[in-house]
Amino acid sequence: MSTTTLRLPDHLKRRIESLAAQSGDSAHAFMIRTLDEATERVERQREFETEAQQRLQHMQETGDYLTLEDVRAYAQALVRSESPARPTPRRMGPEELERFRASIQRAD
Repeated sequence: MSTTTLRLPDHLKRRIESLAAQSGDSAHAFMIRTLDEATERVERQREFETEAQQRLQHMQETGDYLTLEDVRAYAQALVRSESPARPTPRRMGPEELERFRASIQRAD
């Protein structure tokens, strides 16, 4: 285990100590837990963004997409403990795909 020194503003240190005391933890344990949770949250966000970018690129290349209605129906069936078939991707026509690609370029 490594050691790192953090210089905390007094007001932040007081807040950490107060919250740690309320949860029955030491300030050190509170900070470790909080840093771990924040790190996991940032990692998940980056993974989500990477996957979203890959899916957008796939959509630009193929024109395949899922409608909100299809995804919602699928998710609701899963929540009801059903075993629904995965939604079938739809495909944009050539003109629709070109308009979509143009809209993505304008957004960048």
